[in-house]
Formats: sequence, structure tokens, C-alpha cells
Amino acid sequence: MIYTQGKLTRLRDKRLEDASLDYVWQTDPELSRLDAAEPLTIPFRTFLGEYLFVLENSLALRVQFGIETLKGEYIGYCACYNLDSAAAEAEVGIMIGQKEYWGKGYGSDALRQMIDYAFKGLKLKRLHLKTLHDNSRAQLCFKKCGFKPFAEKESGQYRFLLMELLKADWLKNKDMLAEDCQPNKV
Repeated sequence: MIYTQGKLTRLRDKRLEDASLDYVWQTDPELSRLDAAEPLTIPFRTFLGEYLFVLENSLALRVQFGIETLKGEYIGYCACYNLDSAAAEAEVGIMIGQKEYWGKGYGSDALRQMIDYAFKGLKLKRLHLKTLHDNSRAQLCFKKCGFKPFAEKESGQYRFLLMELLKADWLKNKDMLAEDCQPNKV
């Protein structure tokens, strides 16, 4: 099922056929480093079993989407997780695994759609995230979509920038942010 479509991407349900690319991305050292994680080392068969379990067992604390181009190419995924219905907030994550789509507005376009879904569909009032302190590309994407830094945090070997977006700010600046989320001009 497709939930929403932007100017470059659409968000849809995750599918079993996404597993092979998700596995490639989660075993990629560069992508894992940007996600502050170690690359997966488990065999694909084990990964596929866990993947299928997650797909079949809807998690109340997580909403996830596949990101595809308007031509239907699967290029990444995004999620709202650690959903706290009492506080009306959640953490956000996004991965554009197909590197040829980096820096071209695809991440911003998908993130903007997920934000809109989180605030309207999930009735959340605040979204927050953490990104590596030195991941300037991700920070630019998040800032384009309205997220603002509010703290820094160290955890193990990683240093993170914490960012947040309030629903009131999103609604007030949504049209202006839509222009900022367009592909970078070359």
C-alpha cells in the first residue's frame, strides 16, 4: 500500500522483497558507520527469518515505510520508532541506501512525507532524532525539513547531535519547508 507521494519519492509498506537490499545496506561498512552501528555479519538466511518476523508482527512502537522513486525503484526506508502515545512523540530514522540518490533531494522529500504522516496520521506532537555529529549531509536534510538541534550526547565511541521538530513549528513553516526540501540545484 502506498501512503503518500512527494515530488521525488513515495512511501509504501515494507515488503519481503525489500530484504535483499536492506541486507546489502546493513552489511555495508560506510552505511553502518553513518548509522552508528556495526555492519551486520549474520548470514542472509538468518536475517531473512528475522525480517519476516518483523513484517508479520506489527510492532505497536514502530511505523516503517519503504522509500521508492516515482519510477518504483526501492532506494531506502524510514521509520518512526519508540512511539510514546502518552507524550505524543516518536524518534525518526531514515536510510537512503542507494548512494547514487544521495545529495539530490530524495531523502528530504521522503522525510517530509513521513513527518506529515506522523503529525497527521499518528497525531504526534513532537519528533526527535539523533545523528552523528560529523554527518553533515544528514544534518542538512533534517534542517531542510525543520528539525532543530537541541543537545549533544556521547555514547560509547559516538558523538551525536540531538534534533527535534514540534508539530506547531511544522504546521507554521510547512509551505516554506516544502521549498527547502527540493533537490539541490547543480
